[in-house]
Amino acid sequence: MKSIFCSLFFILFTFSSTAQKGEYLVSTIADSLKENANAVVRFDQTDITITSQRSMNIKTQRVVTILNEKGSNAINAVEGYSKNSSVKSIEAIVYDAFGKEIKKIKRKDFKDQSAVDGGILISDNRYLYLEYTPISYPYTIIYNSEIETSTTAFIPSWMPLSGYHTSVEKIILNVKCPANLGFRKKELQFSNFNIKKGIDSDTELTYVASNILAQKREDYSPPFNDLYPKVMMGLEFFNLEGIDGNAKTWKEFGKWWDDKILVGTDEITDETKVKMRTLVGNEQDPIKKAKLIYKFLQQKARYVAIAEGIGGWKPMLASDVDRVGYGDCKALTNYTKALLKSVGVESYYTKLYGGSNKKDIRSDFVSQQGNHIILAIPTGDKYIWLECTSQDDPFGYQGTFTDDRDVLIIKPEGGVIARTTIYDDKNNTQISKGNYALSDEGNLSGAIAIVSGGSQYSKKMGVEKMPPTDKEAHYKNYWDNINNLKINKTVFLNDKENVKFTEEVQINASNYGVISGSKMMFVVDAFNQYTESIKRIRNRKSPLEIQRGYFDTDEIEINLPASFTIEFLPASFELKGKFGEYKTEIIKKENNKLLYKRSMLLNKGKYSSKEYDEYRLFMEQINKNDNAKIILTKN
Repeated sequence: MKSIFCSLFFILFTFSSTAQKGEYLVSTIADSLKENANAVVRFDQTDITITSQRSMNIKTQRVVTILNEKGSNAINAVEGYSKNSSVKSIEAIVYDAFGKEIKKIKRKDFKDQSAVDGGILISDNRYLYLEYTPISYPYTIIYNSEIETSTTAFIPSWMPLSGYHTSVEKIILNVKCPANLGFRKKELQFSNFNIKKGIDSDTELTYVASNILAQKREDYSPPFNDLYPKVMMGLEFFNLEGIDGNAKTWKEFGKWWDDKILVGTDEITDETKVKMRTLVGNEQDPIKKAKLIYKFLQQKARYVAIAEGIGGWKPMLASDVDRVGYGDCKALTNYTKALLKSVGVESYYTKLYGGSNKKDIRSDFVSQQGNHIILAIPTGDKYIWLECTSQDDPFGYQGTFTDDRDVLIIKPEGGVIARTTIYDDKNNTQISKGNYALSDEGNLSGAIAIVSGGSQYSKKMGVEKMPPTDKEAHYKNYWDNINNLKINKTVFLNDKENVKFTEEVQINASNYGVISGSKMMFVVDAFNQYTESIKRIRNRKSPLEIQRGYFDTDEIEINLPASFTIEFLPASFELKGKFGEYKTEIIKKENNKLLYKRSMLLNKGKYSSKEYDEYRLFMEQINKNDNAKIILTKN
């Protein structure tokens, strides 16, 4: 053990001495570390010292060479502070490509800004960050900081690789902690990376990683955090913004949260209780009562970000939300819970990670996790989930922000891990029925009704409230296969009860049919072409992930110009495989009419890197067939 510490000290001392001499030469970086890199982390050391349940010190030394303008984010020279944490020191030195010192940056030179920028905000959290405009590239920055905090519920995760297109020469983590606090860790995705663990005891932990190559983002990959090395850390005995806690299990953690964080926050006035009871009347069904309460919430309250003191974790009082009519996800969820309680409907505060990329609460590592709050209403052995920050979502709808992920339900008796709504691929529907006609000059006029459900509902429901110019831009982007497109009329129907969103759109476009001599040629699939190009990736490393599948059906009547007859009609086409199913057919009808039918099912799933090329070829065939053309000949 002593030799490891001596080695680490020698490395740090040698590096610091070199820094003083200004010898950060870009020429000393190995070619392999420059490949695909916008920045190279030359050295990074994080020392986390926890001295008690209410005291943590974090020292950081980072040396980064920025190779080009895309690499500036790798500096990561930013530290947050609040009433319970302080930045003891922060500074940086900039060197040019030849190791010559350019600039010293003191604490007063760092920008000081509110932790949340823009919108309506109540916050006392702030951060210091470096804003440096380089004279030329490449350049090197040595960054040093030290922070102290009484909040030990969050020990920052250690990620040797911070992002794409950044390589690492050497990175070190040292952690010290008293044995009685119950320090624990979780190692993730260490395979195939040069990471060595030194001390691993109840009181100390050390890692050294070196020569990590820059990674390129590959299309349709899982999120970065699911691919690259990470160490999660936590304490059994911790402090959250002045409140002590301890938990070994999710049950214990949930009970502590309910007893210490949520306690006393769900009281509302007798007047509001009477109003809610009057609102539900004689209704006895708890779900029907919940629908009435949810509608009241959406009409009354609006979302506001709040991060003031323990308000960063503890919700505003429900009575305050009732009075002012706003709150953040914590406050609005807690307020809804209080309203439901007043009419005898049980519900639970629920912690999770919100975002379009699905991310689970890690059920195998008890710690402070999550970035969002929703409400769970039990119904039998299942739950109805309410997004309390939305004034537009249907009752119980989750869309793509909170669907299909593990969450922590906070109950009075303790915490429970559960999974939110999983929208089946075949229920993520887009059903299109319409028609279009071509004139003798090849001009198109048409109308279509598109009904979207499941996860596709969330992608479409916002179109209705777009300004006219944004709405037109949306459809021109959606139908980018139609040149000279003009949107004549749009009508929308948002059926929240059945979670269906209908778009009725009338369009026209000049020269959709291309005329050459006596021939006219046009793509039969005007309204739902798959036009995306899937890149060929040689030696792909990342798995393939399709997070959400969908099922589209199209039925389009085509009126051909009377003075033309059909010379060539694409054949019916069918494709089946592990990634889904696809089928098209064209049916001849009377009076120079055709019926075009198309269906496509895409399956969600995780696949190996070797299967990516199969997926690319599968989608390439769909792309090709969606671009199939009809040829007409003038009579």
